[in-house]
Amino acid sequence: MDSEDDMHDANDMESVDEDFYSDGDGYGGDAADSDADVADYDFMGNETDDSDEQAVSRTQKNYTVLKEEDIRQRQEEDMTTISTLLSISREAACILLRRYNWSVNKVHEEWFADEERVRKSAGLLEKPAVSLSRIIDVVCGICFENFLPDDITSVGCGHPFCTTCWKAYITTSINDGPGCLTLRCPDPSCDVAIGQDMIDTLTSGEDKEKYYRYLLRSYIEDSRKTKWCPAPGCDSAIEYDLGSGSYDVTCCCSFSFCWNCTEEAHRPVDCDTVSKWVLKNSAESENMNWILANSKPCPKCKRPIEKNQGCMHMTCTPPCKFEFCWLCLGAWSDHGERTGGFYACNRYESAKQEGVYDESERRREMAKNSLERYTHYYERWATNQSSRQKAMADLHQMQTVHLEKLSEKQSQPESQLKFIIDSWQQIVECRRVLKWTYAYGYYLPEHEKAKRQFFEYVQGEAEAGLERLHQCAEKELQTYLNATGPSKDFNDFRTKLAGLTSVTRNYFENLVRALENGLADVDSQGACSKAPSSKNATGSSKGKGGGRGKNSTKT
Repeated sequence: MDSEDDMHDANDMESVDEDFYSDGDGYGGDAADSDADVADYDFMGNETDDSDEQAVSRTQKNYTVLKEEDIRQRQEEDMTTISTLLSISREAACILLRRYNWSVNKVHEEWFADEERVRKSAGLLEKPAVSLSRIIDVVCGICFENFLPDDITSVGCGHPFCTTCWKAYITTSINDGPGCLTLRCPDPSCDVAIGQDMIDTLTSGEDKEKYYRYLLRSYIEDSRKTKWCPAPGCDSAIEYDLGSGSYDVTCCCSFSFCWNCTEEAHRPVDCDTVSKWVLKNSAESENMNWILANSKPCPKCKRPIEKNQGCMHMTCTPPCKFEFCWLCLGAWSDHGERTGGFYACNRYESAKQEGVYDESERRREMAKNSLERYTHYYERWATNQSSRQKAMADLHQMQTVHLEKLSEKQSQPESQLKFIIDSWQQIVECRRVLKWTYAYGYYLPEHEKAKRQFFEYVQGEAEAGLERLHQCAEKELQTYLNATGPSKDFNDFRTKLAGLTSVTRNYFENLVRALENGLADVDSQGACSKAPSSKNATGSSKGKGGGRGKNSTKT
């Protein structure tokens, strides 16, 4: 964490806004001036103009969280609407809605465009085909036994099957999976659909519950606008307003995810980059890179061997036990004092000067550099992930334990301590954003030096600002939690923490937008297309600790 000299004046909100990221309009200070013009970008310059829009966008959601009772209610309402509109039974309405992925508008359009075609495709008959009431003896179409009409059941098509065979047919279909929702008459030549009335009559208990669970899930899974929350144990779904912007959504279980790819929320990184990054983290490619960079194959059995001591005399593991030189990979029996002894190899040095090992050394060096680069980004990605998880645990602890304790000690109602919860929620969100900036940086092209330089600068500033907020919410708050009574300077602390939260939120929102825009304002010469702010132009020296690179992460 930064020293106390870097902390902002708790009583001066302008000081918070100006000193937090070096100055209020621009982004950086004297430390940034030496960084090849990257600080000339007016990164925070539009904060005042857009603050109202940002506040509105934070309160407006482009999605709706649906709990199980909400989904069931919507299903019932849709079936009632179609049943009333088309003057058909609720069972037939359910079949039609399933056929057209629970789209009321689609059912309406298709039905009035060509009712006969819709009925045929959905398996709905206009009238029952035949009545079995006057037939004395009926043969079941499955077991071929004779039954009285009361023991025979038929859909509207009239194909007769005994109750036992019907139950077995429906039960088997339900146990096979969601395909039971499109169940048709057992007769191979018949496409008449089996409705909920037959399910209710011929099944009970677990099978019926399973069928209606499939029906409920189909309402979400068949629609283009709804998806289940991927959090373990969560039964809620998200209805998303297609074409409305950001895909990041948060369920009522507090899990945030990308509605498009259902991975964890990952702004400012796009779904393709996340897919590549997750695959890379789980793939064997980095294991192979490590093996290539840190081991050599035994000249005899070709198994990779890692050197763990200073001596060049290597002995392969049993059953091979071949003894060879680590440097030249030659048999150790050919080595001795004349070749350099245990810690050197003159044969290798001379062969290296002749270029014998150039290709293998080049490949090993490339693998080592690639591994080091990946490790750099992955470690920081994982560190911010663990910091975020710890912050989430601290947030939960604050909500369930510490807030009440603080309310008692400071003699203030919990409603007036909401600024602390807001700060912790912001820390959790910023850790998530910061985590994904490392995946962004890993895939940022090496040849775009200006963008990379600017990216590393703003990423470092984001880290520094978040650390200030995290320290204030974590360490400084502890003073008031441990106090024996009300503290005189608690209101000053409130002002400071609320100010840091606001500035950090605005900065990270600007950072996300800039990265999602591909840092388009950074030109190829290392400068930025936006005009420098007035404070940057005059060489403001308010910055304290600006220009941090990504190596400055502190957790």
